[in-house]
Amino acid sequence: MHNRVKESFYKQGLMQTLGAELTAVEKGMVKISCPFTEALTQQNGYFHAGVATSIVDSACGYAALTLMPDDAAVLTVEFKVNFLKPARTSKLIALGKVLQSGKTLTVCEGYVYDSEEQQLIAKMTATMIAVRT
Repeated sequence: MHNRVKESFYKQGLMQTLGAELTAVEKGMVKISCPFTEALTQQNGYFHAGVATSIVDSACGYAALTLMPDDAAVLTVEFKVNFLKPARTSKLIALGKVLQSGKTLTVCEGYVYDSEEQQLIAKMTATMIAVRT
């Protein structure tokens, strides 16, 4: 399970561009971190919402993949993100958790925290699909 997620994660060009790192993989849960750089900011100097969205989408997707059959790949079907506060921190930490895993669709929740995991910055609800390879 862990190797499959790790192998897939490091094939993602966007995660490499962001400097994101896979920090935890468990059955139904994945954590990804992303360090702050000026290149990832919006006009006020906060992390751009697109960065937070990207890493939490991947965290949810890989959490779903941990519960999918070995011959499946994962794709996002839909998601909704609520941003609760500006992301002014040295690192974003995204946590993806499976709520319900089905044969084809998996529903996840994702959370984006500050570097200390004390403040919730954003919350995602996402649906992932198992694609047979």
